[in-house]
Amino acid sequence: MNYWLMKSEPDAWSWEQQKAKGKAGEEWSGIRNYTARNFMRDMKLGDQVFFYHSNKGLEVVGICEVSALSAPDSTTDEPRWDCVHIRALADMPKPVTLKDVKANPKLAEMSLVKSFRLSVQPVLASEWKEVCRMGGIDPKTLKPA
Repeated sequence: MNYWLMKSEPDAWSWEQQKAKGKAGEEWSGIRNYTARNFMRDMKLGDQVFFYHSNKGLEVVGICEVSALSAPDSTTDEPRWDCVHIRALADMPKPVTLKDVKANPKLAEMSLVKSFRLSVQPVLASEWKEVCRMGGIDPKTLKPA
């Protein structure tokens, strides 16, 4: 399994909206960056994803899983853009802020710190475990929806 972080502005698409989609999940559309698109093309079913509120909040608020592989983005006719579907798995009991991530030496090399502007980012297994620990969730308890 691989791990990822996906950013959304909460006034455009919030964690609450994501959770409301239930098992059906939602297409992660509108990404127009080749690196972010390529990361989505690398995603596998069941990969886990931190849901991060950008602009407002600046924090990991939940955990999702990839529920459909990369396919054409329905919001454009351009064939070069595609996206995955994700569905909510769990709330982060204690949201993990960007400030907390930056203050943790174990996360100094995390993409969230190094490549802050990228909307879809890989997360190393060690980083995943540490952010989960900080947020008060045991990653072993995360079960597919």
